[in-house]
Amino acid sequence: MDRKLVINLCVLTALICVGGLIMMGMGPLKQASPTEEEIEIARVEDRIVVNELTGEETIADWKPKGASMGAKIFVGIAVILGISAYAAVVFGVFVLPNIVHRFTHMFYGSAEEVEEDPMHDARAFYAQGEYEGAIAAYRAVAIAQPENRLPWVEIAKIQQDNLNDPDASIETLRTAMESQDWAVNDKAFFMFRLSELFQEVKDDTPQTVSILQQVVELFPETRHSANATHRLRELGAI
Repeated sequence: MDRKLVINLCVLTALICVGGLIMMGMGPLKQASPTEEEIEIARVEDRIVVNELTGEETIADWKPKGASMGAKIFVGIAVILGISAYAAVVFGVFVLPNIVHRFTHMFYGSAEEVEEDPMHDARAFYAQGEYEGAIAAYRAVAIAQPENRLPWVEIAKIQQDNLNDPDASIETLRTAMESQDWAVNDKAFFMFRLSELFQEVKDDTPQTVSILQQVVELFPETRHSANATHRLRELGAI
């Protein structure tokens, strides 16, 4: 079972117990009149007051014990709403996706296999804010699918945007380029992304110009070369 689901179920159980203790701590409903036992004790202590018109016996300075019906209802509603809201979050985040996944698998299983997203785990880690876990999952995809540039791109993006580590992002892109002989479009993409990081984040124009010049040299008479040349003109390098 998912560790986070277990933790959240324990929290939910604790909330239910706390809610029950709160309701029990409020005691019984407020009394409308003294009990027979209280009257007997008051009679012994000579605290009985008799209504001259009705003859009804009451206890001097008697105050009803317990909580009012309105208070118990209000607290009960608040407790139920709080527990229900947390339970709904747990169900929506942890239980419902598993139910949908199982239902989908049962529905399609015999006729066609549901194509699984190899980067599902990485995206799930990212959605939960576990960026290091997402990076590790993306690295696993990069190893399993060496021709896929997307895992490398996502790792570099997380390092830059979420971990505020542009140096790590640059190193990731360089490692990606050296990891294999990429197709022209893929390698050009990495190089343009590197040039953007050096210019926009590191403010290193010389390094930016050097990378763009490499693009022109490596991919002559391509749109990549044309784009790099245009960028070099904007930087005043040519």
